[in-house]
Amino acid sequence: MPATIQGRVWKFGHDVDTDAIIPARYLNTADPRELAAHCMEDADPEFPRQVRPGDIIVAGKNFGCGSSREHAPIAIKEAGVSCVIARSFARIFYRNAFNIGLLIFEAPEAVEEIATGHELEIDVEQGLIKNLTTGWQYQATRVPPFMQQIIAAGGLINYVAARLQQQNNTATQEG
Repeated sequence: MPATIQGRVWKFGHDVDTDAIIPARYLNTADPRELAAHCMEDADPEFPRQVRPGDIIVAGKNFGCGSSREHAPIAIKEAGVSCVIARSFARIFYRNAFNIGLLIFEAPEAVEEIATGHELEIDVEQGLIKNLTTGWQYQATRVPPFMQQIIAAGGLINYVAARLQQQNNTATQEG
């Protein structure tokens, strides 16, 4: 995981549900690339065609509400979005995002003042968001170090696998 993230903003409103993130009509596939090809298309039809690696989603309150499908953060991550900044997240989306390795930040003040097309730079460890377009800075709720490790590993499964491998290596060396 990079120490800083820089990207262009895609701004969305409040209560963006998982059906807006990845419409149910595409849930017949588990292919992350296919999910990414339809990510956010009901909220903004141009998003899937114009999103670029490193872009950032900024949204209002309760982002990711609705069903508990992991397809939603998978589609966002596979679309190349580096992180999502929101006023708040639905709890199940919050958990699913970290489980699959999608970085998210809660930053209510930033959300109010950031607009589509702005360029942001984020200090991941500190949760410091700098709007390069306006020069304003904001403090997001910091992601705890152990959750940063999960993100850096690419998600919870990779994190646990690496920890188990590390323990096995230690046991082998000691045994």
